[in-house]
Amino acid sequence: MKRSTMAAIALTVSAGLTLTACGGSKPTPGSGSGPRADAYAPVVIGKDYTTKGGNINVLMSSDFQTLDPGNSNYVQTANVGQLYYRTLTMAKETAGKPPTIVPDLATDLGKQSADGLTWTYTLKKGLKFEDGTPITSKDIKYGVERTYARDVYTQAPQELNAALSDDSYKGPYTGGDFKAIDTPDDSTVVFHLKQPFAEFPALVSRSNTAPVPKAKDTKLDYTNHPVSSGPYKIQSYDRGRSMKLVRNDQWNPATDPNRTALPDSFTFTLSTAQATISQQLLADSDPTAVTLDSNGGLQASDAAKLNEADVKKRAAGGLLGCTDVLDFNTETIKDPQVRKALALSIDRSAIQVQYGGERFGKLTQSYINSAQRGYVEQHTDLDPTGKAKLDEAKKLLAGKTFPKKLVYGYADANPRYKNVGTVLQQNFKQLGIDLQLRPIPTANYYTVLAGDQMPDIARSGWCGGADSGSVRTTVDPNLGPSVDGKTYGFSNIPRYYDPKISHAMYELRGTNGSSEELGKKWATLFDQAMQGYPLVPLIRSYTNSVVGSKVRNAQVGYFFGGIDLSILGVQH
Repeated sequence: MKRSTMAAIALTVSAGLTLTACGGSKPTPGSGSGPRADAYAPVVIGKDYTTKGGNINVLMSSDFQTLDPGNSNYVQTANVGQLYYRTLTMAKETAGKPPTIVPDLATDLGKQSADGLTWTYTLKKGLKFEDGTPITSKDIKYGVERTYARDVYTQAPQELNAALSDDSYKGPYTGGDFKAIDTPDDSTVVFHLKQPFAEFPALVSRSNTAPVPKAKDTKLDYTNHPVSSGPYKIQSYDRGRSMKLVRNDQWNPATDPNRTALPDSFTFTLSTAQATISQQLLADSDPTAVTLDSNGGLQASDAAKLNEADVKKRAAGGLLGCTDVLDFNTETIKDPQVRKALALSIDRSAIQVQYGGERFGKLTQSYINSAQRGYVEQHTDLDPTGKAKLDEAKKLLAGKTFPKKLVYGYADANPRYKNVGTVLQQNFKQLGIDLQLRPIPTANYYTVLAGDQMPDIARSGWCGGADSGSVRTTVDPNLGPSVDGKTYGFSNIPRYYDPKISHAMYELRGTNGSSEELGKKWATLFDQAMQGYPLVPLIRSYTNSVVGSKVRNAQVGYFFGGIDLSILGVQH
């Protein structure tokens, strides 16, 4: 799932970071110079608080890409979405660990047929929408159907859809019956798959399976007031400015052990400058405030304040499953050797400084990591310390025709990403390449990257997909082929497609086996694809998020990349 470019979740965003160097020993987070070996351990603030009541203020630098569960592939929306919609299963966060898939609307994680091609779910009793209407299996099916209308919902999550059997379906607005899901009665949902899928219970935790009442579907306007199936509902929403969530009195807590729903309300401020967010949180000017912006909205100049006693005791932290990369547009930078030369010329250690130094994340050599099921060793010629290999890069370009001008696109809400571009400019200049920096409005960032205006180079990030503990749900969305295997896939920002490797990925989607067994095959194919350098791994994020002094149960989600809203409490 893409981390939204809003300063929170790495696709995330942080504020103006300077081009200063980072050196010396590795002290604890907050000291300003980088972390000790144990500095990536999770920190939870006010753990095990259980008192209901009060209001949480959520400070954000920009609005959500969308609130429509059927049109969202972003972690920030999934985080706030926990409050107003439920899904068949749920990714339950534990600080510092990949989330656990647990039942949500369904009674269990599903019953698989002997051939692995059918999964059956039974809904819990007593489920209702905010208007008191019972939630039925048909509402689940309709929620999935909407996500097939790709001409309407350009950012609809596709992992579940790619696994289901009815590839010809085009959504509920053009007619035709969706054959991949049966609803034999109001409480039963039956999914039909193309091939067995080991992580299927995780796929139905995605927002596709949030129930949507057909009569209330207003297409793109649904983002203004998605009908609640969760503990909160939208009382008011002024796009780009504010949103207020209040209790949904039709939510039955007996059906939902996963959400504590302690606060009476959540107030979202959607246009606060990141520097202001950082100042307010550090000063504790609002003791009920949190942020979803990346790195807790902290500025590089604020890093030392994390060691101050009053701030340190309010700083939640955690190593994420979220990794940032640079994507090369393989349709405009076609030669793999040229892409490799560009990759080797990049000073990734200087880019790490733009993220705030080691305290805000560690350099990584791959999109996948050893904690994921099926991981096998990955190989690139990138320097593990992040230093550029300029001489090797120049040798690769010797005698080649390569573009002398390239464009780097960045989300304009975060100076960090512009500063990354400045580093790239300096690096590529030594290769005789002029890099132009193109700001892209944050609200439209991933739409641009998915469309005809994709620049030559862009930054993106991924937090593990439906199952962040699985290699497949990182590899397949980011470098895998389309649903029919004939071109690059929906979330494949580099537009990577290799006839041999991509075909092998397409075939692997239909292979039987455990997540561990298949993960090794996915990891091997990913390693092969990376020899063509469609992307450059940068930083695996560690988020420090300061909260107000009255906020409790504040943990940084491994998947969400920010404060997990579903379990927050507030002293009042």
